[in-house]
This record gives sequence, structure tokens and C-alpha cells, in this order.
Amino acid sequence: MDILQELNWGLITPIIILQLILMTFALVNCFRSEATNGPKWVWVLVIIFINIIGPILYFVFGRRND
Repeated sequence: MDILQELNWGLITPIIILQLILMTFALVNCFRSEATNGPKWVWVLVIIFINIIGPILYFVFGRRND
């Protein structure tokens, strides 16, 4: 428990909030889109399990701009 008390929560909290916002926005966008570059279930896993980079990868490579 000493590790949690020693963390600088002022620096970590904005990163956690940014991750949650990016993940939520990317998941909503993925579910609403009719087609993606690749299977949707793969993009959902990438968005959820690859922190911060996963949603960014989805917006760069996963969305189809038809």
C-alpha cells in the first residue's frame, strides 16, 4: 500500500481520464460505423487492451472513410 500513497496522483489522474475518454469515444465510433478496416472485434480488443495507443491506432488505421 505504500506504493499507492507515494504515487503523484496529480500527474497520473489526467492520463487516466484521457485514456477513458479516448477509449469511450473510440468504442462508440467503432460500434456505430458500418465498416472498418479489418474485423470490428479485433479493433474492440485493440481499443480496450492497448492503453492510449489502441484508440489512436483505431482512429488512424481502423476507420474507413467512405
